[in-house]
Amino acid sequence: MAQECSRIGHKLGSISVRECLDRALVDTGARSVRGQAILMKEYPPLSGKRKPIGRVLLIGGTHGDEYAAVSIVFKWMQTLDRYHSGMFHWHVTPLLNPDGLLLHRPSVRLNAHGVDLNRNMPSPDWYNQTAAYWKSRGFDPRRYPGAAPLSEPETQWLFEEIRSFRPDAIVSVHAPYGVLDFDGPPVGPTDIGYLHLKLIGVYPGSLGNFAGIQHEIPVITVELPHAGIMPTHRQISNMWRDLIHWLRHNIPKEKTVKAYASFDAITERLEASSPPPAKRKKTQAQHSSAPVAAKRSGSAISSRVHINTQVIH
Repeated sequence: MAQECSRIGHKLGSISVRECLDRALVDTGARSVRGQAILMKEYPPLSGKRKPIGRVLLIGGTHGDEYAAVSIVFKWMQTLDRYHSGMFHWHVTPLLNPDGLLLHRPSVRLNAHGVDLNRNMPSPDWYNQTAAYWKSRGFDPRRYPGAAPLSEPETQWLFEEIRSFRPDAIVSVHAPYGVLDFDGPPVGPTDIGYLHLKLIGVYPGSLGNFAGIQHEIPVITVELPHAGIMPTHRQISNMWRDLIHWLRHNIPKEKTVKAYASFDAITERLEASSPPPAKRKKTQAQHSSAPVAAKRSGSAISSRVHINTQVIH
């Protein structure tokens, strides 16, 4: 932890090494492309007190160059360290993409494979849809979805975390659009602090698509106005207050609970809708009645399949 927090504290102007160490994060055992630890802290149910209303997964740093999206999660963890009441069972990961933040000067959006982690999650017809989306963005390297769904160790960890923890809501912090976004079973929050709801769309391979649309988990995306400028202390507090208020009155949602019973079946349907290009061509030639699903590695979609370059480039 000392090594990881030293890197974080020397990169982020708003979080010192001591502040990072004080949060008492633990090593999940997962590693980034370059072998950096993905850290997390659990705020569990409190023994002898009330049963939590629900489970919440809080994520920062999906894109390594969104500094404020990492720092604000550390600030909210400080609040949880002081006031965790057992109302919710929390898993908090302040930095999903440590390579993007820590191994570049300046930091970069992508992971060490050059993949946008927020376009690498499973979604319907993944190969065709992510290729079409990337083409529509002029093959912007900052939006590259990767070679296959869950091709990256960071998204593989996130997939397994959602599958095992079964959060009733996911809060993902980004920048710099300055809005509040929501995907999932209605109705989401209309305001969190100074951020107001403005739906920015569902993208192929995004967390909102995978968790919110496909698995019916409320995904609240907090888009801070600036990647490099922190909100004020009051703004940070007001956002937290409004977030807790919405969670308290809106989770768990019945659709989310029902969808978890079919989590693996839903994921398998996503795989079946997204056969890799080479397998799709072979299947069509054989006039098969059903597409060939991507093989699994454990319970995550295999990352060994490489996309046909003619599809993307």
